[in-house]
Amino acid sequence: MELNKVEVPVMADMFAKGIHPEYLFWVGCAGAFDDQYQKVTRAFAKILTFLKVNYAVLGKEESCTGDPARRAGNEMLYQMQALQNIEIFKKYGIRKVITICPHCYNIFKNEYPDLGADFEVINYLQFIDQCILSGKLNLEPGVLTDVCITYHDPCYLGRANDIYIEPRSILKKITSNLVEMERNKSFAMCCGGGGAQMFKEAEKGDKEVYIERTEEALRTDAKVIATACPFCMTMITDGIKSKNRENDVRNFDIAELIVQSLNI
Repeated sequence: MELNKVEVPVMADMFAKGIHPEYLFWVGCAGAFDDQYQKVTRAFAKILTFLKVNYAVLGKEESCTGDPARRAGNEMLYQMQALQNIEIFKKYGIRKVITICPHCYNIFKNEYPDLGADFEVINYLQFIDQCILSGKLNLEPGVLTDVCITYHDPCYLGRANDIYIEPRSILKKITSNLVEMERNKSFAMCCGGGGAQMFKEAEKGDKEVYIERTEEALRTDAKVIATACPFCMTMITDGIKSKNRENDVRNFDIAELIVQSLNI
């Protein structure tokens, strides 16, 4: 598999050669099929290649984690998908999984163990932050150092898994101008797409949740709204467009900002 001149190793091919990668990069449904989030997949693959990480993806063997099914109330479908994934992990002896989607991260870490899963789950921001702390990755000075950036906390990273420090630590290496929204960290507002809300019609109300959250972001006067979740990216991008601000305010995932900063 090749992503923008970055050769991405596939687990089955590696095992056929007798190679056992240290990490499985779990791409996720959005990372595989959504045009916008495919850019995040490419960005993180570039980072892994830049760091010379021993990893692989499942490719065609990767399926959905079952998170949307469970959130929508289809427990049987969730368990079918989860057990199938667990068996594939066992087949390849996978012990460490890196995710770029908080929903995948959360269900792997907190719900799969109930079905017998036994592997370490690492969010990509945790992985990148550790690489920075260990000296393997140097982000300063970068081309984005003067760009005003604000960060939207994904629910499944923040409130669900207490990952607040790592994204901010990374962004402070990228820019000297990181600003917070009125509601942030444990008080941050949802983008409006979680809990399977992404796949249903909006309920009655005066304003869409994603519009409210985008307005908060715009009030910071940031030129970049950084996200770390495919649901958040979709909702915030739609919010920017609804406000006709796409010409002066951009939404990027943190992995994309790292690639821009490193110019790789």
